[in-house]
Amino acid sequence: MNRAVFLDRDGTIIVEKNYLHKIEDVEFIPGAGKALARLKKKGFLLILVTNQSGVSRGFFTMEDVQRVHRHLLAVLQKDGATLDGIYICPHQPEDNCDCRKPKTKHLRDAAQKFGIDLTKSFVVGDRDLDVHLGQGAGCKAVLVRTGYGDEVMAKDLAKPDYFAADLPDAAEWILKQ
Repeated sequence: MNRAVFLDRDGTIIVEKNYLHKIEDVEFIPGAGKALARLKKKGFLLILVTNQSGVSRGFFTMEDVQRVHRHLLAVLQKDGATLDGIYICPHQPEDNCDCRKPKTKHLRDAAQKFGIDLTKSFVVGDRDLDVHLGQGAGCKAVLVRTGYGDEVMAKDLAKPDYFAADLPDAAEWILKQ
């Protein structure tokens, strides 16, 4: 069985910008690409899991999201990192779909597709819903301070297995587990 690190996008790999949908607005968290490359070299599958409700709200299109992801992949590749999968929920919270984090559909689908043992995997994100996603799927959950992480901790909205400064710190912790 494979191990994976499931990653949130905004506030985790790239700087949180409200409803980001333009390549020119993409700004990487310092060291994110190299941290992902280290995880990849140690045999982890890297899978992006992102809520993009701006699609259903009409703020941007799924093609805009795909364009940002193509750019993300190209930049990560320069650091020696690749993503094995990308799972997107385009719905709003009130749509009550099965694919919106913290619901675990995307993790269960990825586990089946890639032969992943969720109990030996990790979820890294900056929101309480990322922590709850990981815990709901049986993964260890890491909350990063970048993005909304400090606010989540200040409001005691989640109890992650580890509270990391950023993605490079999260990767260091994961590699020691």
